[in-house]
Amino acid sequence: MKTFWVDRDRDRYLSAVQRHAAEFAGTVGDIAPVGFACVAWAAATPPLLDPGYVRWHRRVLTAVCQRNPFDGGLTARVELVSPLPAPLTVSRTWWRDRGWRGWPELFGQFIQPTEQDLSRHPHLRGTLLLETPLPLDGLPTPTEDRHVDAAAERAVTVLVRHLDDVVRPVLEQLDTDHAAR
Repeated sequence: MKTFWVDRDRDRYLSAVQRHAAEFAGTVGDIAPVGFACVAWAAATPPLLDPGYVRWHRRVLTAVCQRNPFDGGLTARVELVSPLPAPLTVSRTWWRDRGWRGWPELFGQFIQPTEQDLSRHPHLRGTLLLETPLPLDGLPTPTEDRHVDAAAERAVTVLVRHLDDVVRPVLEQLDTDHAAR
């Protein structure tokens, strides 16, 4: 199962890196790779680059990398589409004939309900918030502005690998449980 992957349109990402040169400049020369990795990730994902250079599984709504204010480490925050919790699926008496809807899907992708959908039916959509520290292994620390393009690509590739390692087992379980129903 692919949970995170890098798009083939490398040129589009390199253009985004150039557009955000000022943000990268503030991180060049830092001995810790965290700030640079966070800027590289933001430039590779929506809303800064849409569609993103980094793509993700249909259950991933957002994926953000941030510096942890406690220790300066790297933290990922990933929001996932989830089935309703078990207590809400055992019985539907709580529905009270209101016709509750879950996550709409369009061509297999989970989407936000439209304003029209929301005007007609109540929606209850389950999400999970996964927050985890990420290792700094393999993340580049560019020392000069001329190395930013290659270092940004490398940072994104490393982050994709780390995130895939953490998020894939969760998504596999969610998809297994959903298929069993």
